[in-house]
Amino acid sequence: MSQNAPQRLYLMQVGSMPEYQIPIVCYLVQTGDGKNILIDSGLPEILPEGEAEFENGQDVIEQLARLGLKPDDIDTVISTHYDGDHAGRHAAFTKAQYVVQRAHHVDAASNPRFADIRSQWDQPMERIRLVDGDTELLPGLELIETSGHVPGHQSVLLRLPKTGAILLTIDAVPFGEGFTRDAQDDGNNPDAEAIRASTIKLLDLVEREHIGLVIFGHDAAQWDTLKKVPAFYA
Repeated sequence: MSQNAPQRLYLMQVGSMPEYQIPIVCYLVQTGDGKNILIDSGLPEILPEGEAEFENGQDVIEQLARLGLKPDDIDTVISTHYDGDHAGRHAAFTKAQYVVQRAHHVDAASNPRFADIRSQWDQPMERIRLVDGDTELLPGLELIETSGHVPGHQSVLLRLPKTGAILLTIDAVPFGEGFTRDAQDDGNNPDAEAIRASTIKLLDLVEREHIGLVIFGHDAAQWDTLKKVPAFYA
């Protein structure tokens, strides 16, 4: 295995949607050559006025501190998309390169959905790496383009020495019950066709790559069964 391949995956809960008991989560990948790759950054430190559906918990910076890490220790932030519960602390990581799908970054520039936290994701372009479609970021870590939830959403596939392949669906498939080839009752969603296509794409990937662990973006029942920081998958 390559020296810069993933060695550990940490799961961090940084908040919740109390009404539905839905976890808001981030992930940290550590590589064999000592790099720290953060996947999403969770909720803003101060939630926008009127944003009652979310509740902050132990934020990503506090979670990283439990591992002896500071924001400046993060080398890369994989931004799956710019929703407020995924990109709310991006600006804290001033030494990191941000990796995002070009289609998403371009859409976000004029999309009011992402305006509340623009100060977090609208970083200097010299620090943003725009990717187009499925991309191998490094040996054992791939970005999977999964538009639907938003244009240019991306999921993450990684391979660990002991656990093997792990798929982080993020919001392409937020709940395990939706990870099926059966038709879903979402015909009123204008993006239903794209969501369906990305779900099938990920199902095909799991079958083709024999992926043993699929972690869904906001599945509370599954989350209760998973290892959380300071424990890790190796």
